[in-house]
Amino acid sequence: MSIPGLPSSVRLVEVGLRDGLQSVDHTLRTEDKLELVHLLIDAGVREIEAVSFAHPKVLPQLADAAELMDAVPRVPGVVYRGLAPNLRGAQRAVECGLDELVVVVSADEEVSLRNQRLTVDQILADLERIGELAASTGTRLVVAVACAFFAPARGPVPRGERLRVLRAADDAGAAAVYLAATSGEEVPGEMYEGVAEARALFPHLDVGVHLHNRNGFAPANAMASMMAGASWLEGSFAGLGGDLWFPGDPTVLGNAPLEDLIHLCDGLGIETGIDLDRYMLAVARAVELTGRPSTSFVSRGGTRAGLAAARWPDAPGQGRVALR
Repeated sequence: MSIPGLPSSVRLVEVGLRDGLQSVDHTLRTEDKLELVHLLIDAGVREIEAVSFAHPKVLPQLADAAELMDAVPRVPGVVYRGLAPNLRGAQRAVECGLDELVVVVSADEEVSLRNQRLTVDQILADLERIGELAASTGTRLVVAVACAFFAPARGPVPRGERLRVLRAADDAGAAAVYLAATSGEEVPGEMYEGVAEARALFPHLDVGVHLHNRNGFAPANAMASMMAGASWLEGSFAGLGGDLWFPGDPTVLGNAPLEDLIHLCDGLGIETGIDLDRYMLAVARAVELTGRPSTSFVSRGGTRAGLAAARWPDAPGQGRVALR
């Protein structure tokens, strides 16, 4: 069963190994991360943001980026991404056999200063040189527009600030951009308009979205983005990650759980190439390794098939309530 206006297929990008694990208090062993990579690939995940080349003192959880990239299986069709916060990080990244290099630029000045300790202008000044580096090494450049729509302690981000980053990405030779719902307070209408405008103004760029779920709108935002033509959606196993230094309850600040996005697409008849049951093995292992419970609905509520196969409880009194 399909819904008019939605695509027949969409790409799902797993960011748990980077954006997810950087929020975990302790550092996972490289072999544990490698185990997660194998589980993801076995489930059908084909785009994995695996590493970050931030300074090890800033993100010790991801200090083994080069070692992990040396060890990951090179499976046909599997694309590995790495994030570089600056030119120096990009120089380290392109030496590690990455398929795609991600550079994050916040559309909001305050978030840029707090997160990267650089102004938007300073980050954009390096972007052209990073683009040249990526082109010279055959690495696909992806520019992430953080806080593309809404920023904490500010509110809606003006359209012009988002477009400024998109134009700079285009000038730098980016192959793809994604609009990040970083705050988790984005709404479907602005997601639709932002994706549609990016595709109209920069038709040669591959456009995706990165989703958070503070307000519970991630599924609606995913649908709106797909209807506007987004090529891919990003989430993290178990909902790990996100900007946990943002104001608010930490339990709602993570990334959109990728298992919920897979489940959503399955329910909408949208092909992702990912087997949810197998993917849940990766979720379970991530929960074991991090000690963080999954925030996803599918982890807690299960699936239609699971509920249909469930037995009624045997304990006296259970299930004996009036149905309305």
